[in-house]
Amino acid sequence: MNIAQVTIDLADASLPGDLTLPDGPSGVVLFAHGSGSSRHSPRNRAVAAGLNDAGIGTLLIDLLTAREGELDAGTAELRFDIGLLTGRLVGAIDWLAAAPPTAGYPVGLFGASTGAAAALAAAAERPGRVAAVVSRGGRPDLAGDALERVGAPVLLIVGARDPQVLRLNDDAAGRMHAAEHRLEIVPHASHLFEEPGTLEQVTAMAARWFDRYLNQRAAVS
Repeated sequence: MNIAQVTIDLADASLPGDLTLPDGPSGVVLFAHGSGSSRHSPRNRAVAAGLNDAGIGTLLIDLLTAREGELDAGTAELRFDIGLLTGRLVGAIDWLAAAPPTAGYPVGLFGASTGAAAALAAAAERPGRVAAVVSRGGRPDLAGDALERVGAPVLLIVGARDPQVLRLNDDAAGRMHAAEHRLEIVPHASHLFEEPGTLEQVTAMAARWFDRYLNQRAAVS
C-alpha cells in the first residue's frame, strides 16, 4: 500500500490531499466531503479504508482552503456553493489524469451530503474520465440541471431513517435519464450512518459498485 500526502494546485486554490494506492488498483476514487467536513472526516476515511482493502485507490482532499474553511464554519455558505465545489473536484479529476502515480487509472467519485451534488456535477463535466459515482446520504438535488447530463453509473445510498433526504434522492434519481442508477436504502440508518454496522454496509455497497464499473472502464481503455 502506497500512502502519500499530495497538493493539488488549481487556479484559485492549493488543496492538500491524502492519496492511497494499493498494489495494482482497479482505479482511484476521489472523495467529496459533506457539509462542514474535510478530508479528515472519520466516516469518509472509514469508507476509504474499506475501498483500499478491496484493491481500490482513494484520494481524500479538502475542497476548501483553510481560510475558506474558517469562513464556512461561521457562515455555512461555502458548503452550499456547488459551483465552487464542482470546480475544485473537476480540477482534482484533471490532476489525477496527469499525475504520474494515477494517470491512466479510471476515476470514481464518492460524495456525501452537499459533496454528492458536486460529485454529480463534476461527473457531468468530465464524462470521459469519471467511471462511476456513489452518494452517501447525499443531496443530489443540489446538482440541478447537471443531473440530466450525468452519464456515469450512479449509486445513491440513503438511510431508512432519513426520510427527507430519501425523498430528495428519489426525486433526483428520476431526473437521471442518461445514467444507469440505483437507490439503495440501508435499514435502521439515520443521516450520518452512526448506527452499528450501517457504515460497513455503505462501504460494501460502494466497493461493489466501484469494483464493477472501474474494471469495466479499465477493460475498454
